[in-house]
Amino acid sequence: MSNVTESDDKPDIDPDGFQAKTIGYIHSIETAGTVDGPGVRYVVFLTGCPLSCWYCHNPDCMKMKNGFLRSAGDILDDIQDYRWFIERAKGGVTISGGEPLAQPQFVKTLFRGVKALGMHTALDTSGFLNKAADEELLSYVDLVLLDIKSGLPDLYKKVTGVALQPTLDFAQKLDDIGKPVWVRFVLVPDLTDGEDNIEEVAKICARHKNIERIDILPFHQMGEYKWHELGMEYKLQNTRQADETDVERARAIFARHGIKAV
Repeated sequence: MSNVTESDDKPDIDPDGFQAKTIGYIHSIETAGTVDGPGVRYVVFLTGCPLSCWYCHNPDCMKMKNGFLRSAGDILDDIQDYRWFIERAKGGVTISGGEPLAQPQFVKTLFRGVKALGMHTALDTSGFLNKAADEELLSYVDLVLLDIKSGLPDLYKKVTGVALQPTLDFAQKLDDIGKPVWVRFVLVPDLTDGEDNIEEVAKICARHKNIERIDILPFHQMGEYKWHELGMEYKLQNTRQADETDVERARAIFARHGIKAV
């Protein structure tokens, strides 16, 4: 990580203008995120996602063209304005979504520029589009935040609309190259909170030595209004939010497999 001061000139990280020519569909940007990787982070949320998760709190991210176009170079210029603060807060840059791997060239270009700045990078992904994450793209990624929606294939398909296997393949791929992973699991009462399902997620995590952390994310209703605004059916409107008792129960199941979940 480089030592910079607020008065330092911005480095020339793209002399050929390649990043300025690479554009992507952006949903939003958060300049001081604290839940998308270590430290304080600049988080870029992209649009476009092949999954249709029942509990998605950003359903407006599902269709790529719901976003606005912005160049990687423009975003990198903005990142440099926050770089001094982010580095001192031991953070970095996270690309989330939607599903970032729906726009692999943009992700690759943006992360290449971020690494040229000497900053930490994190990719938040379901892993379903794992084949889009080629060797070069992953070389620019320091940490993968891997969303495992369910451990049971049938339930995974029910909740997301797609198959579990690509995510399992991606988890193995990351293990093979020793890429650090934080797993994220959304705990939804009466949907993903079954003991058999949590057991299977725990078994998946136990297989991989590169998984550094397990985050249990309690289901909430914060995104419900977006579903209604978009005229989309929200299947969880009568589902209660997960509480600390639910989370503690899930932690105990992970603990039976020698895994500490937070």
